[in-house]
Amino acid sequence: MAARSIGSLTISFGLVAIPVKLYSATQSGNAISFNLLHKGCGSRLRQQYVCLKDGSIVERDDMVKGYEFAKDQYVTFEPAEIKAMEEAGTHAIDISEFVPIESVDPVYFDKTYYLAPDKGGAKPYALLTEALKQAKRCAIGHWAARGKSYIVMLRPVGDRLTMQQLHFAADVRPASEIEIPQQDVKPAELNLAQQLINQQTAEKFEPTAYTDDLRARIQAAIEKKVEGHQISVADFPAEGGGKVIDLMEALRASLEKADAARASTARLGPRREPKRAEPQPAKPARKAGKR
Repeated sequence: MAARSIGSLTISFGLVAIPVKLYSATQSGNAISFNLLHKGCGSRLRQQYVCLKDGSIVERDDMVKGYEFAKDQYVTFEPAEIKAMEEAGTHAIDISEFVPIESVDPVYFDKTYYLAPDKGGAKPYALLTEALKQAKRCAIGHWAARGKSYIVMLRPVGDRLTMQQLHFAADVRPASEIEIPQQDVKPAELNLAQQLINQQTAEKFEPTAYTDDLRARIQAAIEKKVEGHQISVADFPAEGGGKVIDLMEALRASLEKADAARASTARLGPRREPKRAEPQPAKPARKAGKR
């Protein structure tokens, strides 16, 4: 099924305006979510807000937003006041500079979008994409939407542009806040570690080689329950990790394990994921016959 655009934007590239369509690069539909039910009758539960002072249930019309500036002290804001402070959506990506792609630390990466040329934008879209690829640069700009202002990075991926929403510097914790104890690395240990890295080095990252095992386990359990079967925690054995006592021995054992895995793969070929059966609808309960 073809992807559906979630909006239209314009990239401001100098005096050039490039109309583009916006697509979400990720999908939340694959996530498995559970609903809260009443244990007694199995009905869905409804969330309610309770006043901490008198214990009464507060309806939506009686709510107001407030900011806690001191312990239990708030200043309140009306919806119109909050709306007036929001950033006005511009439907435009204003490019402010071009920087080397490797200079943007992935820790700043947030949500990802795909951009495709809109009507009349194919030529300048292709031009910007190719220019970025040859310059090995990405474009940094601003985008305002949903009442907020965002920093975005436009980077070429093949013949397409990807828009990476970035965190502001104030939202990213400095790595220097994390204390790392200094350790001396022995040459022999470093040599074994480098051998292990070389053994498990691939030409490039292949995302399809990795699967969500947790989702598969949950989906299998759901299917069993839909079919009327019971499950046991024994069906999902926990994987325990051994305690590393000697670093050199652990590295040597890792090398041997990597060698065995590579030999097995070469002998049997790449492992293929089995197809999972589609979930079957639950069978209705049999009605009792008339006496």
